[in-house]
Amino acid sequence: MKKTCFALSAVLLAASVGAHAAGVIRFGVDASYPPFESKAQNGSLVGFDIDLGNEICKRVQAKCEWVENDFDGMIPALKAKKFDGILSSMSMTEQRMKEVAFSDKLFNTPTRMVAKVGSGLKPTVASLAGKRVGVEQGTIQETYAKTYWAPKGVEVVSYKDQNQVQADLVAGRLDATLQDAVEASEGFLKKPEGKGFAFAGANVVDQKTLGNGAGIGLRKEDTALRAQINKAIAGMLKDGTYKHLEKKYFDFDVYGAK
Repeated sequence: MKKTCFALSAVLLAASVGAHAAGVIRFGVDASYPPFESKAQNGSLVGFDIDLGNEICKRVQAKCEWVENDFDGMIPALKAKKFDGILSSMSMTEQRMKEVAFSDKLFNTPTRMVAKVGSGLKPTVASLAGKRVGVEQGTIQETYAKTYWAPKGVEVVSYKDQNQVQADLVAGRLDATLQDAVEASEGFLKKPEGKGFAFAGANVVDQKTLGNGAGIGLRKEDTALRAQINKAIAGMLKDGTYKHLEKKYFDFDVYGAK
């Protein structure tokens, strides 16, 4: 009986610690958001988040495993233990913090609108009434647009991933998109398909729906993993590794003010 109880206790302990205790951290990712996460021509995952995740795993002496998932299903999949953390440019908002815990900040993620050059559109209800604005499902931009714009006559169109949003913008089926400003700049506007498009108006600011920076989403009970990840992030910022990785993708400070 004592032996059985000991064995049961060991199983429960292992289950409570999670897969990362066995030397593996599984990160959920939506690979449609360059330069943070996307797929190379050979099918491998690439991007700033991918590099950050691999460096974090290295520092905590774990193997990284990447699990692709639609962005709007990330939090349910995390809770269902499909993976151990969400590393997919997820902004830390009040609403999400009710569901999951977050690591320390990874980078800043301002929100901006994109439209055709010369359209004259601005990210306001007065300018967008009767217009079609594309957003990715499950993003803070979808929440913002549906909270403040949709009830006042703006047609907010949600898509499964960001690639579909931009494809419909290029095809003329949308008047504008609302998205992460860094992703819009580096993953669309600076590429051939972004020719003829530009940011329309200034940053959209609303801390309640848009949050304040992106972090790694974690289950609230995984406090040991969160502490390990935060220690790794702090080490990267201190020893210059973060800046080294940042320069591969950006010619500006993507972290922002501490």
